[in-house]
Amino acid sequence: MGKITALTRQKRNPDRVNVYLDDEFAFGLAAIAAVSLRVGQTLSSAEIERLKETDLEEKAKNVAIGYIEYRPRSIAETRQHLQKKEYPDDVIERVVQRLADVELLNDVAFARYWVEQRETFKPRSKMALQMELRKKGIDRALIETAVAEVDELAAATQAAHAKARRWHSLPKLEFRKKLAGFLQRRGFSYDIVREVTEALWEELNGDASEADNHF
Repeated sequence: MGKITALTRQKRNPDRVNVYLDDEFAFGLAAIAAVSLRVGQTLSSAEIERLKETDLEEKAKNVAIGYIEYRPRSIAETRQHLQKKEYPDDVIERVVQRLADVELLNDVAFARYWVEQRETFKPRSKMALQMELRKKGIDRALIETAVAEVDELAAATQAAHAKARRWHSLPKLEFRKKLAGFLQRRGFSYDIVREVTEALWEELNGDASEADNHF
């Protein structure tokens, strides 16, 4: 128990308030958590603990928001990040729920975002995408929905184009081997790899091959 004798803004962080009880510094609070306090107010031990708990939750929320501002995150990723920061489990769950309630955490949207980003910048197979999303803690049913529209042939072709142009002057066998290895590492099946490899060889070397045949 203690009587509030001063409430002062922190110099280094004006969004936080120092709380003094009985003329001694007691604890810091987020300004939003201190808004209901006033000088002269007496706080019970239980009230002090609740204020500290609220402040801890506010800190965890800010850490989580900073984490998801860099790029969208799954719920599991955010939970793991807060666990690494050693926040209590009950605090983590409340923060995750708060962020989910306002759509800052949404595994459906995250899975869709992840697949779209991969298709645009780093195409890969459905199987590879499924593995990545499982590592992000996404539910299996959500994963299936997110990858349902992926066109693996188009994705493999897009993924292979730059490499194919780089390697098109190689002998055909070496070209096929290098391009096939690249596509297999992206998780594409044998049939897709073969079709794309042959198509790109023909696209980039078809004229030369015809000239050789005529010669």
